[in-house]
Order: sequence, then C-alpha cells, then structure tokens
Amino acid sequence: MKFKAIVVDIDGTITCENRELHLGAVKKIRSLKVPVVLATGNILCYARTTSKLIGLDGAVIAENGGAITVRYDLNGTFEGSLEECEKAFSFLSGHFKLTKLDPFYRKTEIALRRDFDLKKAINLLETQNFDVEMVDTKYAIHIKSTRINKGVGLEKLAEMMGLEAADFVAIGDSANDVELFEAAGFGIAVANGDEKIKEAANYVTDASFGEGAVEAIEFLESNGWI
Repeated sequence: MKFKAIVVDIDGTITCENRELHLGAVKKIRSLKVPVVLATGNILCYARTTSKLIGLDGAVIAENGGAITVRYDLNGTFEGSLEECEKAFSFLSGHFKLTKLDPFYRKTEIALRRDFDLKKAINLLETQNFDVEMVDTKYAIHIKSTRINKGVGLEKLAEMMGLEAADFVAIGDSANDVELFEAAGFGIAVANGDEKIKEAANYVTDASFGEGAVEAIEFLESNGWI
C-alpha cells in the first residue's frame, strides 16, 4: 500500500491546544516528499496563509469543502450555497441570538460563535425544508449545505491535481473530517479527536494535537506508505 499525497486538517490537528501552529508538525510536513493539502472549516485566505507559512504549494480545501484552490496563483472555486444558509440563519435568528464569524470572507457557508444550544437549534432546523445542516468543529458552529463537505472538496481537488481521492491519507480531529476520511484511502485521527472521527479512522494516534500529527506521519513512514 502506497499513498501519493496527504490531506490534513489545521486547527486541533497540526496546532497546539491554544491554536498556534505546532512547530514539530510543521517541520515534519516540510520534510515530506509527497504533496500535502490543508483542509479546514475556516476561510480560504486563512487556509492559504497557513499553507504559505508551512511552505506548501497552496492546494487547500476551505469552508468545509465549499472553497478549494490548487495553487496560490489561481482563484478559488466556490460552491453557490450561501443563499440557502442565509435562509436557515434568518429562521434560527428568531429563536437564538446568533453571532456570525468572518461574514465578509465566507462565500459558501455561515460560521457561528458557539454560545447557543446547538441540539435545540438542530431540532428546530429539522422542522424546516432547508437543504442545510449544522456541524460543530469545536471552534465554530457551521451552517452548511448538505451537498458540501471536505470529502466532496477532496474529490474535486484530487481531480485538479491529477490524482484520485483514494490516493490520499487524511489526518484530522473533528466531526467535519468524517467525509474526508471516507473519501480518502486511509484516515488517521489524532488522540484529541471527537468520537465520530475516531470511529471513522483506520488509525488513532496516542498523542494529541500537533504531536499526534507527527506521530501519524511517522506511522505512515514506518510502514513505507508514503
């Protein structure tokens, strides 16, 4: 078994607990001979900046799969799903005081501060016919299209790179990485990951956060898979 690329989440996976980039994980990623793609629920400019700081080529999946780009010198590709998310936001705003995060930069979804009853919000949303879902990434709550996820983003980006999604190893920590693991050829969850991602993983590290990402890559190297 040999993989041609790695796709890795950012926050909670290659960061420290305080969200600073884990320098050990950065150093390990820089040593790799295979392409590394960053996949995040955050905005495209954040993903591109992180890719640049690490020293990667700029291939990123942002906004939980709604925004992708393969290089720094190319514009991002965005899914047209924001209007439906806005309708759901308007409905939920009648029941909760909601605060948008990065509204000027988000093009395909809505991210909210994690200060309201998510379970109640999901139950209310299910009474409506919006084609959206709510996902908690532990850093924000996202209202996103049911047709968009990191796995769909990986399928599209892999094709742009001349690869298959199954050629990738995915590394992540959160429920929004589940579809990414399902699309990739192999999935590794870091120890601080939630139960959903651990259940979807082929391997779970002993170490957490950036140390877990280092362990994940060393595991792949020790098996000769990258």
